[in-house]
Amino acid sequence: MSGGERRGAILDCAIRLFAGKGFRGTTTRELAFAAGVSEPVLYQHFPTKQALYTAIIESKASEGHQRIGAIFKRYKTTGDDRALLTQLANGILDRYERDPDYIRLLMFSALERHELAGEFCERQLVHLYDVLAGYIKGRMKAGAFARMDPNLAARMFLGMVNHHGLMRVLFKDTLVKASRKKFVDAMVRTFLQGMAAVEGN
Repeated sequence: MSGGERRGAILDCAIRLFAGKGFRGTTTRELAFAAGVSEPVLYQHFPTKQALYTAIIESKASEGHQRIGAIFKRYKTTGDDRALLTQLANGILDRYERDPDYIRLLMFSALERHELAGEFCERQLVHLYDVLAGYIKGRMKAGAFARMDPNLAARMFLGMVNHHGLMRVLFKDTLVKASRKKFVDAMVRTFLQGMAAVEGN
């Protein structure tokens, strides 16, 4: 196994352990055992447990930025709000379904009031809000959306998507029985109806 592969394997194991036991409840001995390495080898890649936690956030934030960037690059100049928001919602829900351990890890870090929870918020959540709010602001200037605080509008849209994702990850929610396509279509339609510009405003 190459150094990069070893590092990736350690990160994957760490995500699973942190998701199940939290940052404080996971020892470096457990991390090394789960990754199939000795503690000295673990320390060669990550000198501290906090460095390992930071690397997880860096890796996941980078993945998120690439996906979000690709969506906005594709639709930003088309004026197709429905397509952009649909792709964005599906991208976020994909993360919840594909990477539930990472979501649980973030919940643990927030509940533990771990200092790196703030770093995640800054690197990933704030970035997403800024990009979406910037898009919404541009559509307001173009007269396509009613004028309001673009950050509030971004919060409303992302709040709907993330709540649905969290309910599925944390509680295996079956309250909403509609398919994901029907749910996303209804959510995007409702949001766009609420944001529609009113003539004379």
